[in-house]
Amino acid sequence: MNGSGAPGHLTRGEVGEVHEEHTSPAQDASQEGCTAVLPALASALAHELVRRADEDRRLTLDAQRTPTSASRRRINECRKDNAEALKTIVRRHAWPTADLVGAPASTSALMILLHAPDLDFQIRCRDLIAQATADGRCPALHHAYIADHCAVELGQPQFYGTRIDPATFRPYPIRRPETLDERRHDVGLAPLDEQMRMLRQGV
Repeated sequence: MNGSGAPGHLTRGEVGEVHEEHTSPAQDASQEGCTAVLPALASALAHELVRRADEDRRLTLDAQRTPTSASRRRINECRKDNAEALKTIVRRHAWPTADLVGAPASTSALMILLHAPDLDFQIRCRDLIAQATADGRCPALHHAYIADHCAVELGQPQFYGTRIDPATFRPYPIRRPETLDERRHDVGLAPLDEQMRMLRQGV
């Protein structure tokens, strides 16, 4: 999501120096594959991803309690910085899957990606996550969230109904709604009606 909060997603919950290169993060990753990472480096990457996602979450909560232009600016700066760090990680090590950095850090990477102010980067990572999912190295749920996010940002119908319009509190348009709950079940999501009921109740 490219805004300052997370209500557009159906969930409440979600390094190093950047070098100039001529290839994109996705191109580098696809050319090199997921190379082996020493345990100490993997641990450092995991710590950095979780720390950055936690900082985003903290700033978002602060902004909800005290909505000011300064708080919104801090969120935007945090998300821009987080996105640049994630780009570096992806370029050097491919998408940070659970087998690379652990499940919590991989989920943190997804949250950072969803909040990144760079749709082109999100689309490239969507494709990396799709391949990692097909290889059994990434939860299908991760791909569902980023696929829906990119579809909505591109003005296309979403696949799984994970993006909610904050203006109407209803899902953005959905592709083939008659089979939606089957697709949601396949990636580990509850039926949409059930999930919307829980969301309205603040669960």
